Amino acid sequence: MSSAFPEIHLVRHGETEWSLSGRHTGRSDIPLTANGEEAARKLAARLEGLSVSAVWSSPSQRARNTCRLAGYDTDAVIKPDLAEWDYGAYEGITTKEILAGRPGWQLFRDGCPNGETVADVGARADKIIAELRQANAPILIFSSSHFLRVLAARWLGLPAQDGSRFILDTTSISILGYEHDLTEPVIRRWNQR
Repeated sequence: MSSAFPEIHLVRHGETEWSLSGRHTGRSDIPLTANGEEAARKLAARLEGLSVSAVWSSPSQRARNTCRLAGYDTDAVIKPDLAEWDYGAYEGITTKEILAGRPGWQLFRDGCPNGETVADVGARADKIIAELRQANAPILIFSSSHFLRVLAARWLGLPAQDGSRFILDTTSISILGYEHDLTEPVIRRWNQR
């Protein structure tokens, strides 16, 4: 179902060793696995026929390489605000390991010591949304799970912590858009594999 209004396609990067093992991967620049590269190549067919005015990518190599392998790197603009959550002291650690030392911890509520709070990530998402609304055009974005989840929540006008309610698989495609007019932001599709 197409829309008369601009659609924003979100692509989560392909699999990495850390995404596979559940390790928090914020600012560490972890490459795609062979499976991640293959899934990224298959995005080309899944996105075939998509017409966009711009392609934006997180600065991480996992996002940039997913973009490249999907065939969209020629004119991709690197946007630092699309970077994944800065996990600070929790970088490279699994949720299970964090909970062993900090029972009850929740990323979307508590943030990370020496890293970003949910408000910090929400502020970055708000900047991206302001740019998207100003562009008023179809745009393709390559980024990471937790950031894109916050972006979706803020797109809908929800608190940034409500990003916890959305799940994204690697190389999934989601679409943000509008319903009746530009004052009614919606999620048109989510976590398409």
